[in-house]
Amino acid sequence: MDHVAIMRKDWGLIPKILDGRKKIESRWGINKCAPWEKVKVGDRVYFKNSGEPVSAKATVSKIQAFENLNPDKVRKLLQKYGGDDGISVRDLENTIEWAINKRYCTLVYLKDPKKIKPFNIDKRGFGIGAAWICVDNIGQISI
Repeated sequence: MDHVAIMRKDWGLIPKILDGRKKIESRWGINKCAPWEKVKVGDRVYFKNSGEPVSAKATVSKIQAFENLNPDKVRKLLQKYGGDDGISVRDLENTIEWAINKRYCTLVYLKDPKKIKPFNIDKRGFGIGAAWICVDNIGQISI
């Protein structure tokens, strides 16, 4: 399966993925939503900044999922997996505050990141705010 992770450009995460400083992509939610139970080891994740073409890809090497989170569990997750080569956290306390009400977290471990020739995707049908898209093959949505 292929996935597209849509990133916030101002967080500057794609360069960190490409140079190996960020080896875990985390997705947090109040509800169970992609990539929760959708991503598997060996899947490909394509990365794009919001409003820009897809520009990088990596392979999934491991997945961890956490549920029934509460503020204490969120803090412990961020302290354990944040920082060097984990979840990219610029400011731990602000990130904890942002994630404090999340109930689900998926950690997607990345290997073999590569810069690729940029291409656009058609997000129609996935919702305007979709931040993670799952497809059988990236060719289904590339334009």
